[in-house]
Amino acid sequence: MKRKWLGTFLSSFVVILLMFTALGQADNVCFKCHKKADFRARIVHKPVSDGRCDACHSPHVARYKGLLREKTDELCYSCHRKEASLFRRGVVHAPVYQGKCLACHVPHASDQKGLIKRTLADDCFGCHKKMPRKFKYTHRPYSQGRCGVCHRPHHGDNQQLLTKRPDTLCISCHGEAVLKTAHRDYPVPIGGCLSCHNPHGSSRKALVRNVLHPPYKKGCRGCHNGKSKIVTIDVCFNCHGPAKKEMLRTHSHLTSRTGNSCMNCHFPHTGDTKTLLRGSQGQICRTCHQGTFERYKESPSRHPDIDNCTGCHEPHGSRHLAMLKGNGNDVCIRCHEDQGKFTHPVGPDVLDPRTGQMVTCSTCHNPMGTRFKYQLIRDGKKDLCILCHQAY
Repeated sequence: MKRKWLGTFLSSFVVILLMFTALGQADNVCFKCHKKADFRARIVHKPVSDGRCDACHSPHVARYKGLLREKTDELCYSCHRKEASLFRRGVVHAPVYQGKCLACHVPHASDQKGLIKRTLADDCFGCHKKMPRKFKYTHRPYSQGRCGVCHRPHHGDNQQLLTKRPDTLCISCHGEAVLKTAHRDYPVPIGGCLSCHNPHGSSRKALVRNVLHPPYKKGCRGCHNGKSKIVTIDVCFNCHGPAKKEMLRTHSHLTSRTGNSCMNCHFPHTGDTKTLLRGSQGQICRTCHQGTFERYKESPSRHPDIDNCTGCHEPHGSRHLAMLKGNGNDVCIRCHEDQGKFTHPVGPDVLDPRTGQMVTCSTCHNPMGTRFKYQLIRDGKKDLCILCHQAY
């Protein structure tokens, strides 16, 4: 009995010893085919430097490209467990949320800190292709490719992934005393820096945004009459009559007549385009409709090009639900021309028995995303149909 036990023990020991010997030699075996020089750089990933190729790769067969043992992000987070929890908080950078660690990092070796592919700026511009590399007047951190001075690469508390609130961030480099000197006779405490300045660059000196609001161009008195610190929405309506008509419709963005809801979306002084928007449409809409965008992000079936919000919605106000540019059919058939001609009947002659309202595309589909194919609000095999066609 003892001999049998001893034999089993020795066999197990030999297997374990051989296994660890093999692991220690994994790099030598791998490098018979893979050039060792390709895995050398100023910074080497620890599993690579330890010769632990098998920590990430299966030597024989695997379900994932590159013989990886798991999906890329799951493999990374198996060691970087702190980051796995941290990167789920707040606003998550799209590549991080999508598990595309290798969009910015290399897995083996790099000359850049953090195993970054190229320089940080080159990695950023790899996705943010519309951003110009330089301006006539370029903000120094931007020209030096130091995106991380202002932005977090993985997650943050705001849509721009800024490290601090914009004004606090600006003052951290541009001292408050210096700013006061540069803004003589500024009637209120220094703030709202981005309402006048582009933080990356501009064609104007002092990074002032390229397009000036016409009243601002003429002087402050056009909007600031000295009677009140708050410029109300009625002051905007003095010039923007058409926007007033739109905002007085049934469904609108007119949130308050005592404040100024125009400022939620528009800069009052300058902008990068004639609309003086505070950012891209997607960024602006996300500030209020975060839940909708989160659902979209989580949904396997969703309409493309969600950031072009005004393609389907009126920005100020509409007579239609969800501030659509028409009823739930008119908006869709601009692109889906054949719908309603050969599918389920829709239109004013087809009423939803639950509401008495006409059946439209949005009666069955939710373009903002669902878990069902074709953005259906329920399973199209049965559950969707019996919402209206109930069996008695």
